[in-house]
Amino acid sequence: MVETDLMGVDKRGSSRPRLVLDLPALLDGGFEEDLAAMASVLRGSPAADPACPLLVPGDAKEAERSRRARKGISSRRRSTGSCAKSAATAAPATCCGRHSGGSTAQGRNEYMAIINRRAALGGLALTLAAPRILRAQGGGWQPTRPIQLVVGFAPGGGSDVIARTIAEAAAPMIPQPMVVVNRPGAGGALAAEQVARALPDGHTLLLAGGSESTSLPAHREVPYDPKKSFKAVIRLTRHPHFICVRGRGGRFNSMPEVIEAARAEPGRITHGSAGAGTLSHSLFIMLERRANLEFLHVPYTGGGPVAQALLAGDIDLGVQASDELGGLVASGDIKPIAVASAERAVSQPQVPTLRELGYDVVADNQKGWVGPAGMTDEMVAFYHDRFRQGMAAPTWRRFLERLDEADGYADGPGFQAAMDHLLDDIRAALRRS
Repeated sequence: MVETDLMGVDKRGSSRPRLVLDLPALLDGGFEEDLAAMASVLRGSPAADPACPLLVPGDAKEAERSRRARKGISSRRRSTGSCAKSAATAAPATCCGRHSGGSTAQGRNEYMAIINRRAALGGLALTLAAPRILRAQGGGWQPTRPIQLVVGFAPGGGSDVIARTIAEAAAPMIPQPMVVVNRPGAGGALAAEQVARALPDGHTLLLAGGSESTSLPAHREVPYDPKKSFKAVIRLTRHPHFICVRGRGGRFNSMPEVIEAARAEPGRITHGSAGAGTLSHSLFIMLERRANLEFLHVPYTGGGPVAQALLAGDIDLGVQASDELGGLVASGDIKPIAVASAERAVSQPQVPTLRELGYDVVADNQKGWVGPAGMTDEMVAFYHDRFRQGMAAPTWRRFLERLDEADGYADGPGFQAAMDHLLDDIRAALRRS
């Protein structure tokens, strides 16, 4: 039992009641009894204490004082002049610390003050119980403080833009602010570790689906299990990966030309990636196994440096995501010659898939929200539904139109299955290397 002391002195000198609530029970189980007591108070039933309107049953001493106080108030109400001495001496202090006595007017004023305070304190108690009432009525889970959206790459990059754009689009549907937290490093593994270790209370999400989820764990040990440490919520995008060559003045014009040269010069044709163990690196490992070829890997620190190396003629091939190509294709500086997707890309429909060319390699750069593994189904459903609504908002639709990409949506299980399948493919390719 927790007693919240609301004692105070009003302008007449009378003290205010004390609010007595069983707060642990109210907030952490057994709230049905507390609500029943509150309801009886508000109805004014005999089970409630009118002198102290929120006296929760269970305290014998308080109940006894309540009954005595009730008699004292009734006596004052029946008085026609000054309170009788017998009534004053018979009625002990009420649960609020008052003594019965004084004039009829004073007694009437005190009684009316109690009635007025009953409504105010009753509203306070029901406010405290509101979260549990909502759950009992099927209101569902909702976040209660700002939500961290963790991104494993620097501000301004492709992943960061996706996170901030969908957060803006979904903001009207989510009752708490969303804060994008950039945690770059180790190809996204640092951010993934942070979220894997976070409390599964629904207030931390990771933008996942890229190298940290599908590629890095196949190359080296990471401090999380990509299949078990997270609960997938929704996939937002599915960026195709393009194999590109230098445009004007380049050595190759098509993927068959590259394959022919790689067979003639094993280990001599160079390809650049965004870093060792990244998805753009693994794409070529899978291609090598499917086509029985060998390329020379040149790691860089991101897609931007790869594009620069292509333009400078430092490498023969490079992998670029659709959001990284920008105007380089329109200007003719870079030429995509194959795409590692199940179907041709909307943004570059003239580019054949590797499957069309006879090599079963699919390595899309997926992006979506996952949370810590312990998140409940209620939490997942809350975020899935609201981010899906955000994907229909004009802000998000304009974003996809600028990239000239189709909707990349998948639900949580579908997103997890796609990530797991790609990770298994990369692991199998590495075992055969």
